[in-house]
Amino acid sequence: MELSNATLPQVPARVTVPSYDRSQLRTGIVHIGVGHFHRAHHALYLDDLFNRGDAHDWAVTGVGIIPDHTDIRDALAAQDGLYTLTEKTADGQWDSRVIGAIHRYHHAPGDPDVVIDRLADPATRIVSLTITEGGYDVDDLTGEFLGNSALVRADLAADRPLNSAFGLVLEAMRKRRAEGLGGVTIMSCDNVQGNGHVARAAFLGFAQAKEPEMAKWMEDHLTFPNSMVDRVTPRTVDADRQHLLDEYGLTDRWPVTAEPFRQWVLEDNFVAGRPPYEQAGVEVVPDVVPYELMKLRLANGTHQALCYFGTLLGHEYVHEAIADPDIQAMLLRYIDDEAIPTLTPIHGTDFHAYGRTVLERFGNPQIRDSLTRICEDTSDRIPKFLLPAAFTQLQHGRSVEVCAAVVASWARYAEGVGENGEQIDVRDPLREELMSRASEQHTDPLAFLRNRAIFGDLADQPAFVEPYLKALNAMHTGGARAALRQLR
Repeated sequence: MELSNATLPQVPARVTVPSYDRSQLRTGIVHIGVGHFHRAHHALYLDDLFNRGDAHDWAVTGVGIIPDHTDIRDALAAQDGLYTLTEKTADGQWDSRVIGAIHRYHHAPGDPDVVIDRLADPATRIVSLTITEGGYDVDDLTGEFLGNSALVRADLAADRPLNSAFGLVLEAMRKRRAEGLGGVTIMSCDNVQGNGHVARAAFLGFAQAKEPEMAKWMEDHLTFPNSMVDRVTPRTVDADRQHLLDEYGLTDRWPVTAEPFRQWVLEDNFVAGRPPYEQAGVEVVPDVVPYELMKLRLANGTHQALCYFGTLLGHEYVHEAIADPDIQAMLLRYIDDEAIPTLTPIHGTDFHAYGRTVLERFGNPQIRDSLTRICEDTSDRIPKFLLPAAFTQLQHGRSVEVCAAVVASWARYAEGVGENGEQIDVRDPLREELMSRASEQHTDPLAFLRNRAIFGDLADQPAFVEPYLKALNAMHTGGARAALRQLR
């Protein structure tokens, strides 16, 4: 049985299906970047609201901007935008439900004008985004818009910018302005510190480069709330599809899986209204920053701390690395001694307990989140998730031994060869430069750390250099486990 509106009544009772009439949904949100995370997070919160009988004018029209992502378009079209979300608990229980919050999807490379029309429609009040950490094209150190990506460069050179999220939104805002309509809220749901500020810099920076007059209008009429989002959503594998078929007789071309845990903290800064997110469990607050730092340093930072050591030790999945006693001891020390001291207190929140919850979540063997995924795009992630904690520790004269060892594990990983001679597939936008620097570190141990675009002046700070070289030398002479045991 293929999943669709027509087959919903036939879905087995063990699978929860939408209780609302999807024909009554109306677009209020256009989401750019409909991937696994959006479908397991934002769309789920909306589905919960719709099932309560609320907010049916806040359904999602999805938009894809990557030219070769036609498979996503085709899968959602065949299933009327429906898909299954399966939550996997550590004890082996899999609970599935059908999500109906996405009621339209458009692939912008095939028909950009229909996307612009949808963005410009008066009913559209929020444009939400999951375009990845690197998708904003904003300099991590200066906060300035760079305009370096291929899609953005094409838009900057074109008469009509129809390739990037920034170009499509600019075209739509031009149309809204001409028609006397107000602005929208640009709501980033990406794992980026200050994601609202970053989105603002990207969209206004692009507009300034393309059409300064529109940049001023957008500055006056658009809002960019910050948010903190959290949920582990691994890539879909064939086993997930097979489970649905074997267990329920259900064919889903693009299911999604996730851990049971989810969290969303959202700044209340919406120029044209919003759904009642708090009724679905979203924490709507005046200031997201303390929550954001907690998550970025204790959850995302922990992911980065474990993935390179885990790979070097031969582990394949995150839960395997978490179960390794030497890695777990290192993570506890990172959380307690080097991350938590840099956080701003949050009333009613125990950071140590939160850190243990992170390890418990990541240790869920049912999720099977690959270390390869966590190791990807490190040049975007380490500067956001781990280095800010290191710099804060250094400023206060406190230990950075674990942070330095993690950076050293990345440097060793970037050599591209494991401890038994196996090839490591280094996936990073800066792959060639990173691997070139890593190849020099046997004769120049600080070659990797001297990349100032990533590490700033860390190579000039003895308090960081000393533990970094100690860990790197241990990995070169005794392996990753020897380096970890030095941290005990």
